[in-house]
Amino acid sequence: MSGNRSDTLNYKGEIHVDRRKFISSAALGIGASSVLAAIDPIQAQGTVAPSQQPLIVITAPTGTIGGQVVENVLAAGGRVRLIVRDPSRLSPQVRERVQVVQGSHSNADVVNRAFDGADTAFWLCPPDDQAVSPMAAYVDFTRPAAEAFRSQGVRRVVGISALGRGTPMAANAGFVTASLAMDDLIASTGVGFRALTMPSFMDNIGRQATPIKDRGVFFSPIDGDRKMPSCATRDIAASAARLLLDPTWSGQGHLAVLGPEDISFNDMALIMSDVVGKPVRFQRISFEDYKAMFIRFGMTDGMAQGMTDMARAKSEGLDNTERRTAENTTPTSFRVWCEADLKPLVRT
Repeated sequence: MSGNRSDTLNYKGEIHVDRRKFISSAALGIGASSVLAAIDPIQAQGTVAPSQQPLIVITAPTGTIGGQVVENVLAAGGRVRLIVRDPSRLSPQVRERVQVVQGSHSNADVVNRAFDGADTAFWLCPPDDQAVSPMAAYVDFTRPAAEAFRSQGVRRVVGISALGRGTPMAANAGFVTASLAMDDLIASTGVGFRALTMPSFMDNIGRQATPIKDRGVFFSPIDGDRKMPSCATRDIAASAARLLLDPTWSGQGHLAVLGPEDISFNDMALIMSDVVGKPVRFQRISFEDYKAMFIRFGMTDGMAQGMTDMARAKSEGLDNTERRTAENTTPTSFRVWCEADLKPLVRT
């Protein structure tokens, strides 16, 4: 992690939030033993009386990442409050163990109520296909929460961001550019801040399970031979939980989540072929066709352009700028992810 912030944050960031129709609403499970192993230094917190534990607020708790964060933090005995639009989407096991504030975390009244008495918050902007632009979807969405972090005395925020800060590509990278601006907005409040900075998610390949199953093909406008980091959402959630449960850190910085290796789409195709037991190939499509696809699925022009600009920046090397270390190298390989998550989707 980097150190304190002076003017603007000196970490690197990009965000990959795919369109709503490509995002599963079901959280991917992770066993309690795995969670506790990942956050072992924090396990002593379970000896504190529940009413005396720091209160952790988690946003987007029914999404792929947020749902796993909730599970991980509860498995470690954390005291949790959720901001959720529809509490009926929470499992009974979760609902009985958490406090709930119903509503959108873009709403000032909702976030002020949710952050009242909170020590730490997990921040994730949900996908919004109908936003006029990525800036509206991320920066404008976050403004009420940024003010509430300050007014309610939240001490620490862990946010979902991504790779690329400080690179030439980040200035015109759609969702990336908006994510970086969102991070700077949060940091400007003075709150302790850790941005989890990610490449694209392995889980996004699962959104193409139908063409993989029916035609043995998946698509992207990015060069199929470019090796890039790729991470599993379960590793993101484990990193987030560890930070949320650790009361000792301060200042502002980032923690990258890079997966175990750099891998190309053509490499992925070979692994998928082996795992699912039939040939799978990668097909590169044009950036124009990529944008048109999102328009056909109902995304606004501004958001479709944001997705396209982000993909173009990745193809130019945006995700290859973070130096790999032991701390930011995470365990789930693409083969392990395929066995656990893609294979059941393709074989149903």
